[in-house]
Amino acid sequence: MGSKPRILGLDVGDKRIGVAISDPLGISASGLETINRRNSEIDLKTIKEIIDRHGIVEIVIGLPLNMNGSLGDQAVKTQSFGKKLAQYTNLPVIYEDERLSTVSAVRTLVAIGKKTRNNKGLKDKMAAAIILQKFLDKQSPQTGA
Repeated sequence: MGSKPRILGLDVGDKRIGVAISDPLGISASGLETINRRNSEIDLKTIKEIIDRHGIVEIVIGLPLNMNGSLGDQAVKTQSFGKKLAQYTNLPVIYEDERLSTVSAVRTLVAIGKKTRNNKGLKDKMAAAIILQKFLDKQSPQTGA
């Protein structure tokens, strides 16, 4: 089985951007880093450097929909950032419903004994991995186990 192009997963917040990457087989996602947001230009440049370093061909951004599925203020901000990122990188940007991804990230970290109170970056990175994993799971053909 040959390697596939890598996919980047992002959990975009007002203060931080959690970053995750797919494995070479396109099966699993893992947290890569957390970017502390400064301004749009620096944020885009930082993400572009990650894209170039890892040979990324596609970007998945978590879309924070309201619980009823509608777009709220944060989702609109996320889409605006995604459009800028697509233009800046010339890569396709796909939005993945991220409802409850942060809750899931916190639960996972607590289950493995990691404290999240003073390490919000870890939570953001884990949320990005959960968002990307959800996308990857939908892309891969289901195998009978």
